[in-house]
Amino acid sequence: MNMPEVFKRRAWSVQDMICEPADVYHAQAGKYLSSHMLAEFRRNPLLFHKKELGLVQDQDRPAYVVGRAAHVLILEGREVYEQTYAFGGPINPKTGQPFGSRTKAFQEWAEGQGKPVLDDDQAALIESLNASVQTHKHASALLADGVPEGVVRATYCGVPCQSRLDWLNPERGIVDLKTCENLDWLQTDARAYGYAHQLAFYRSVIAFLTGTNLPVYMIAVEKREPVRCGVWRISEEVLGLAQKENEEGIARLIDCRERDEWLTGYEDIRDFDWI
Repeated sequence: MNMPEVFKRRAWSVQDMICEPADVYHAQAGKYLSSHMLAEFRRNPLLFHKKELGLVQDQDRPAYVVGRAAHVLILEGREVYEQTYAFGGPINPKTGQPFGSRTKAFQEWAEGQGKPVLDDDQAALIESLNASVQTHKHASALLADGVPEGVVRATYCGVPCQSRLDWLNPERGIVDLKTCENLDWLQTDARAYGYAHQLAFYRSVIAFLTGTNLPVYMIAVEKREPVRCGVWRISEEVLGLAQKENEEGIARLIDCRERDEWLTGYEDIRDFDWI
């Protein structure tokens, strides 16, 4: 693996990324600020504070299961995927077909597997997502070399921060994988979910270690037919603006912690002036 000059100069390389399970990484949330929690703070400081104290938990959703499993197969490979998930389910002897995922028989079987379970429809969808990414020439090139799910930690704007990067390509930069409903809406979704701020945060933490701002790419793949895959390079202008807003948010977070004052954003009277 050939390291770019900046990694050699700073005596830091992708091999220095921390390799740890997702649950270990998330358990550090009380010590380190992540892009997800910074986004939460920018939206709602009070909810951020309650989550930081462990008073409110993020809720899991069925769609997240497919997204996480697709990340494992696409980024970490089939061996890790098959070790991480159980597949299929018990067969109904009367029909010769698998029990439905909502039946008691399936639920009892799933509980005995000791790991997350994917039903046949979910597993088939994940295979389609993987095939779409692998056959896209630019997506497959970005994922041909690099480190999946590596963790980096650094002090950014005076605050201990951590990031778990989907992929770091030693020649091309940061690569983030998204699953979506429709590629035509990807840029709208990106604005709604703050993808630019998330990726600018990753880049800033990496920049502390490498001394440079790396290029940032986003691979997106549809979760419905025709399961298209697309690749975007995030512009320097967008990343710069998002970085500025991230840093302003961190400054406000430091102030909130010093004051121990956690607002909702709705303390004042607002004008309702549109229909």
